Amino acid sequence: MHVVVVSQNINRRDVLKGAGAAGIAGLAGCVGGGGGSSEYPAIGNYPVEGDEVTLGFNVPQSGAYASEGQDELNAYNLAVKHLNNGGGWVDMWDDLSSGGILDKTVTSVEGDTATDPATAEESATQMIRNDNAIMVTGGVSSSVAISVQKLCQQEKVQFMSCLTHSNATQGADCVRYGQREMMNAFMTAKALSPILADEFGSDNNFYIQYADYTWGSSNNQSLTRFLKEEGWSKIQSVPTPLGTSDFSSFMQDVPREETDVLILIHFGADAANSIPAAFDAGLDEDMEIVVPLYDKIAAQSARDNIGGVFGTVDWNWQRDEEFSNAFTQAYDSEYDAKPSYAARLAYSAVMRYAAAVERAGTFYPPEAIRELEDINYANTGINEAVMRKCDHQSMRDVFVVQGRPPEEQTEDKILEIVGSTDKDTAGYACDAGPAANCSLGEYGDE
Repeated sequence: MHVVVVSQNINRRDVLKGAGAAGIAGLAGCVGGGGGSSEYPAIGNYPVEGDEVTLGFNVPQSGAYASEGQDELNAYNLAVKHLNNGGGWVDMWDDLSSGGILDKTVTSVEGDTATDPATAEESATQMIRNDNAIMVTGGVSSSVAISVQKLCQQEKVQFMSCLTHSNATQGADCVRYGQREMMNAFMTAKALSPILADEFGSDNNFYIQYADYTWGSSNNQSLTRFLKEEGWSKIQSVPTPLGTSDFSSFMQDVPREETDVLILIHFGADAANSIPAAFDAGLDEDMEIVVPLYDKIAAQSARDNIGGVFGTVDWNWQRDEEFSNAFTQAYDSEYDAKPSYAARLAYSAVMRYAAAVERAGTFYPPEAIRELEDINYANTGINEAVMRKCDHQSMRDVFVVQGRPPEEQTEDKILEIVGSTDKDTAGYACDAGPAANCSLGEYGDE
């Protein structure tokens, strides 16, 4: 057997790339093990060598979405603890058991995306090339998620999306090496629009302010489409820069006499600033206000104003369901706080990846991906769902919420689930909606 000696100053990936296809196959035949049999060629950061396997947690620790990023990081670390030592969903899923993944202790590396695609890509590159991460997960900004999953497709390293809501993530910008459990803007609009029409009536005029990047654009387009199908008329859509701290001028421009419903497509710190600004301007006296996608920081910051205001969420800790309850109890015990849905998404991403690897019996990326495709599951707190093969989008229920009146709020109970739209109603076919623009690309072992 020909032995290749690799200097510690040279990245293993660079050696494998330099070997070419025949050289890679030859090396793979020598290494064997590594969480998979020697029949699989080296690809990405496979094979996994040694007694540990590394996961990369790439979250916004600074920027407009830093609060959600911290929740994600908390949940990621909790997932690692449970995979190694037991607890939470590890004790409830047949595919998982304590002791790590495929008997390898799970370790992690962390990065700060700064809510910026270029920074996020640089951070993920370090995780993949320097830390040998076998899987990368994270994202709050959809622009960040899209950028990182494109990198992961190129590097043949699995990306498990966390909080990303743009249609493009699993639509026009989908990749084979990317997966998303969260619903998208299309599903939110499809679920929310008929409820708004029932609540506020038909023939309304609506005015939209939206965050000026892929997520905001997706929601603007999808809500416009489905609200018009309900008979509503759009006055105008106004983009607002991500990171806006003072929305007063935007609120002054809203035509009070014409507008029946003001829709604020903002998230994180942006939403925490825009919602109070709308109420401070007295717009609630002349029109209804809607927040299509709520998040924790927005709800907490605007809690005095959001009583009765409709929106959607990925999940809420108040759901009385066994997997929701188990996660909430474990998170609360670890951090003395109730988890946000950003945290649930993060925890679920790690658990679903680990279970796929266990089912495959290998870390070999193409096999792990195949175990993630066309999987029906009901063990992540969101009712029955299916992770589709055609676009790697989870078809799942969409939860509709309203803000609780201030006098009915507690520290942790600010929003209340008032209904849900089932996955068949909120979903769409593989040749429709965002999926019609999805081309996943190759597994890498063709």
